[in-house]
Amino acid sequence: MAIWLVTPAMLAAIPRFVSVGSGLVLEATLHVPSLARGLVIFAHGSGSARFSLYNNHVAARLRADGLATLLLDLLTTEEEEEDRRLVFNIDLLASRLRLATAWAAIQPDTCHLLPCYFGASTGAAAAFVAGADNPRIAAIVSRGGRPDLAGEEVLARVTAPSLLIVGGRDEVVTDLNLIAFKHMRCRRDIQIIPKAGQSFEELSTLNQVVTLASIWFRHHLGEKL
Repeated sequence: MAIWLVTPAMLAAIPRFVSVGSGLVLEATLHVPSLARGLVIFAHGSGSARFSLYNNHVAARLRADGLATLLLDLLTTEEEEEDRRLVFNIDLLASRLRLATAWAAIQPDTCHLLPCYFGASTGAAAAFVAGADNPRIAAIVSRGGRPDLAGEEVLARVTAPSLLIVGGRDEVVTDLNLIAFKHMRCRRDIQIIPKAGQSFEELSTLNQVVTLASIWFRHHLGEKL
């Protein structure tokens, strides 16, 4: 009879399905690798969810680099079914992101991890709104996001080092990111990936996103640790 040994690395690969919040409950998937250096909280954009193949591919690659990940749905199932317009309510999405950040700060296995945000589409705007004036946020990465929707005044208040990643074939979003970039006062960078669209559907371009994001998160977490 075979005897299977369960190692810490194997346990880290097992997802934990958690409920974030008390009154309002958001469903989420948490992975905490051993010796994790920080917690990346995902802010999905419109039309995406925590079970998205793209988001889970990114999350798995970040975990391989020693980062814990929290993928959550910023809207409840009832909200998504009743009013799809809520995916464009940036202030509401940002409040849910703050809720998840506060929740992680009091959980035994994540309270010691500095939070980072990884936002896409409208979720990127929510990440910047939630991250403004919060010195605990170690870094923010936007993938094909709409940081411009956060507003000029909010962008100027963001202190977390921020990386904007856009696809070279999406000229409209690239221009909007360049405008947002000018209004930011934090340490920041913008990377334009040639031949990529807004969604980075090609695996090669998505892997470029992950590499850039991982380097950005680990570098700025290292500065804070």
